[in-house]
Amino acid sequence: MNKLINWFLDLVYPTRCILCRRFLTPGRPRICPACRERMPRTEDGGRRRGDFFSECVSALYYEGTVRRAIQRYKFDGAQVYDEAFGELLASCIYEHLEGEYDILSWVPLDAGRKRSRGYDQAELLARDAGRRLRRQPVSVLQKRRGIRPQSKTGAPEKRRANIAGAYRVPDPERIKGKRILLIDDIVTTGSTLSECAKTLLLAGAEDVRCATLASTR
Repeated sequence: MNKLINWFLDLVYPTRCILCRRFLTPGRPRICPACRERMPRTEDGGRRRGDFFSECVSALYYEGTVRRAIQRYKFDGAQVYDEAFGELLASCIYEHLEGEYDILSWVPLDAGRKRSRGYDQAELLARDAGRRLRRQPVSVLQKRRGIRPQSKTGAPEKRRANIAGAYRVPDPERIKGKRILLIDDIVTTGSTLSECAKTLLLAGAEDVRCATLASTR
């Protein structure tokens, strides 16, 4: 019921702050000044390295009102959040990764989950951030169906085993010798980004870097 209420409020009253949910003046930014001031921004992009990606930067920490807003964005149909989130992500990419990639892409959902959800949240982020960065996102990965959601898998070693072999590159020639920037909404253990990066490198990519909206500390 709460999901339905949240979806209805975002549809009927789109000028609510996406973090604190307070009403805003129409036409104003989707994050109110108070929330923008106290957002848990990462330090130096929250840089981290993975097994196969060179580095990952994130705009925010995945906690508090940010965590709840991202959950609404992913699971409650609040896809209208993509512009506010895309702005934050684009700023993070521009500050920390400008000039470090040739192709902008995203970590895809499998076809069944995208169909049931109605959209791919990482793709929306990539498209909005790409518009601001003047880069056209390109689909370079496909996810196989039937993979258990990482959020329900548990320990890091179980996540790595669960995601192994989950992705494929349908057109290796498109990425051969290219530096790829992968967009996703959240990075926790980094197992999903590592698996995607490994798949891209084995298919001929030169380098893989990642950018996410949020990261666990």
